[in-house]
Amino acid sequence: MSNSHDEVEDEDTPASGAQRPGDKRKAEGILPQIRGYLDHLSVERALARNTLASYRRDLTRYAEALAEAGVESLAQVRPAHVSSYLARLREGDAEHPPLSAASAARAVSAVRGLHRFALREGLTGSDPASGVRPPTLPRRLPRALPLADVERLLEAAGRGDGPLALRDRALLEFLYGTGARISEAVGCAVDDVDLTSDGAVLLRGKGGRSRLVPVGEYLRRAVEAYLVRGRPALAAAGRGHPALFLNARGGPLSRQSAWSILRRAAERAGLSQAVSPHTLRHSFATHLLDGGADVRVVQELLGHASVTTTQMYTLVTVDTLREVYAASHPRARG
Repeated sequence: MSNSHDEVEDEDTPASGAQRPGDKRKAEGILPQIRGYLDHLSVERALARNTLASYRRDLTRYAEALAEAGVESLAQVRPAHVSSYLARLREGDAEHPPLSAASAARAVSAVRGLHRFALREGLTGSDPASGVRPPTLPRRLPRALPLADVERLLEAAGRGDGPLALRDRALLEFLYGTGARISEAVGCAVDDVDLTSDGAVLLRGKGGRSRLVPVGEYLRRAVEAYLVRGRPALAAAGRGHPALFLNARGGPLSRQSAWSILRRAAERAGLSQAVSPHTLRHSFATHLLDGGADVRVVQELLGHASVTTTQMYTLVTVDTLREVYAASHPRARG
């Protein structure tokens, strides 16, 4: 399935087969309304590009399903259409495998947002999706690395003294030292980093929200070494891009390249646990809480809009406390 606005396929929603000509004409009546909603999300809500791409795929598939049901505009959609679409996502069909609960929940969220927007803009007289709830997701606790594993990982990234080794060590120290998302790290500019003794890093997060995160000593030393002995050599190959982290051609480091740097360091460190940039973000939060940080302080450092999101990390620390108690207290077990 494709359209002119997006050429990237979703892993959960492979390309659909050919539509019947009549269905395609009906879908074309809904697609302009979907484009209006996506424009609203892009301009007014400042959603990330990847999120917009996912919503576009989900809603294009929704338009096709409505067209197959004979629906030619959002004003004709009834609650039964939305419920049927949700069931279809979970069950799959001849052209699409069943979606996971997480992917189906994202798709339903996109549909609910579309209908709320259509009602608010006067395109429809009611919201047929208001009573439809996404599937319940299993609660997955974030996985944090033990501090010893983090140290092994950082040491593995910093082997060597060339520009790329200095960059790699600085990048991983940055991710663990600030709790930054990978997009925030690669989007950081040199001018966003203050390496003075009371300095901080400016991170630009989701929804256009920015935050300042203090700079720790290990992060300061790693970034200073990279800025002095590594980045100038990389920048010489490019056109003076302001990004903090550069690739070998002097351009901004991509998210994919940052992932590869982390993966190679994890392999060199011999870590058995799968490690992603989010693993370092989880480790940042968990280690702060283990060290006594207040959950609302961690919320601010992570850039979470709600403290509820941050509180899932407290469950991890409680589990750790239970393990220590069970292993150490003389009356913990009968």
